[in-house]
Order: sequence, then structure tokens, then C-alpha cells
Amino acid sequence: MKALGIDIGGSAIKGGIVNLKTGSLVTERFRIETEKQLTPPDMAKAIAQIIKHFKWKGPVGIGFPGVIHGTRILTSANLHPDFIDCDGVKLFSRKTGSKVALTNDAAAAALAEMKFGKGKNFQGKVLLLTLGTGVGSALAYRGNVTPLELGHLLFEGKDAEKVVASSVRKKKDLSWGIWGRKLGAYIRVLEDALWPELIVIGGGVSAKHEKFFKYIKARAKVVPAGLLNEAGIVGAALWAVQK
Repeated sequence: MKALGIDIGGSAIKGGIVNLKTGSLVTERFRIETEKQLTPPDMAKAIAQIIKHFKWKGPVGIGFPGVIHGTRILTSANLHPDFIDCDGVKLFSRKTGSKVALTNDAAAAALAEMKFGKGKNFQGKVLLLTLGTGVGSALAYRGNVTPLELGHLLFEGKDAEKVVASSVRKKKDLSWGIWGRKLGAYIRVLEDALWPELIVIGGGVSAKHEKFFKYIKARAKVVPAGLLNEAGIVGAALWAVQK
């Protein structure tokens, strides 16, 4: 069985058709760069472009970087503010003509990691962080995923993602050591509250984990996402059929 997964990020929208039995992409990723914040209608057009690119007629899952309650988007920290209180399922379904399922992007990535990645068959408590434009977060226990918003906890006097997101390292041209130690300090705060047994780091920067993992001193084992930056696409595709 296959589904189309779409991962909305702060700088790009990525999609691919996923084999739901193996968790692998059966197509090359299709990526649309978003140099400016897209309005909800423009985002819907971009999603329609991805669906058209793959000539896809089946289920579509979308991971969105914000709080999702039911079909509604409640927060939009790194995207256009008009998404706040928008019925995302209604918008994307109407503009694309496809059956759409919507979930939080980090929850989608966690769903993929628990089924196919580093969390597979792990029955303890897993904290997953996705580092990109912002910081996505989810917690899993016995394979069940709960979306969180830990990137907006107060850390060093501001939202944590304004300090430890991958985009901050690039923008401020921080060394891997300086950024890695800040990330490690943030993770220790989360450990004191949640006591995870395993921490999975995802997002594009996870492919370079050897550059900064050595600066993270955590109680729990810290590992890069097994699906790396494809976890969001795979998880969104899973959500399309689970929903």
C-alpha cells in the first residue's frame, strides 16, 4: 500500500510517495523552496503542485509545523499568521481535490521513527526532536505518539527554538561546539521534566550528527533519526491511512 506524504517546513515543502510496508520512498523527493511566507491559499496551491507532480490520486498526509486540533491549525510560529485558526483539512482538500489528513510535523516524524526508524520495537519512553527552522517535538511511549510544543519553552530568556534551532546556528554562524553545547543544555532541561529513555534527533541536521553529538551530555541515549530528513514525509503518509 502506498500514500503521498507532504512535509511542510519553514523554508521548503517536500513530498514523496511512500511504501507503507517498508517506510521507504518509491519516488525521488519533490521539493518546493519557500523563500517567503506563503499565505494559506498559496500553500494550498503548492501542495496541489506536489500532488500534480506525482499524478497522485490516492490518500495524502500533510505534516504542518504547528498545533493541530482535529482539522484546525491553532499556531503558526514560523509560517504565515493567517494559518492560525484555519481549517487546514478543509482548505487543502478543497484546493487540491484530494482526501487530506493533517497532523503536526514532528508527530509525523515520530510516527515514522517508531514504526520504521530508531524507535522500532522500543517500548520505553522516547523523546523526538526535529531541528530545522524551528524545533519540533513529540513523545512516544510503547509506540504511541503524542505531539508536544517543547520548542516554545522558555530557554535563556526566549523561546527555545530561537536559541537551539538549526536555522539559528546558520544565521548566527555558530560553531558546532557552541551550538551543540546550547542544544545539550536544552536537552538536559527536557530530561529533567520528561525522563526519556531514548532521544531521537531528526531534521536535516541529523545527517551531520557526528559534528555536534559529542557536545551533548545527556542521561538518555541520543541517536540520529533512522529516516533522517525523510521521517516527516514517511510519517505524513502513514497518518494519511491511519487517520
